[in-house]
Amino acid sequence: MPESALVLETIDGKAVRNLADARALSGAVVIGQPGGFAVLVRYGATERAVAAQRSRRVRLWRNLNTAAAYVREELGFERFEIDLTQHDPAAVQRKRPDTAERQRQLREAAEHDAWFRSQVQLALDGIEEGSNQPVAGDEWEARVRAKRAELVRRAALNGN
Repeated sequence: MPESALVLETIDGKAVRNLADARALSGAVVIGQPGGFAVLVRYGATERAVAAQRSRRVRLWRNLNTAAAYVREELGFERFEIDLTQHDPAAVQRKRPDTAERQRQLREAAEHDAWFRSQVQLALDGIEEGSNQPVAGDEWEARVRAKRAELVRRAALNGN
């Protein structure tokens, strides 16, 4: 299998799933690469590498077991080829620099969600015990008018 096949032609995962569902795939090859394993799929006279999500680059699985599981479970092949000629187990593992930022954002979102839910519960408890009184319609309209006037004033100061 030429190495250029991985670089030249890719197919996105959704298209591969559609081909697998239609039983249009005729075979698959797991190819070892430095840093992981790629999967080539065959359909008709065409052979293409499965692309990573939201990119046209070849998707790499970190180990042979996960690549094989993809071929077996997602593509439906119990028998397939494995080519380890390009595999380098000593290659540096890929890093995900965005992981720390994504984890921070998830943690902040979870903290905000917990805070928001506690505020809603406090308001509901206050209504139930009577410490939170409803605002009369006229008073609410007056508050909204005052807030709107303040926003219009600030927008005018900022030149908007």
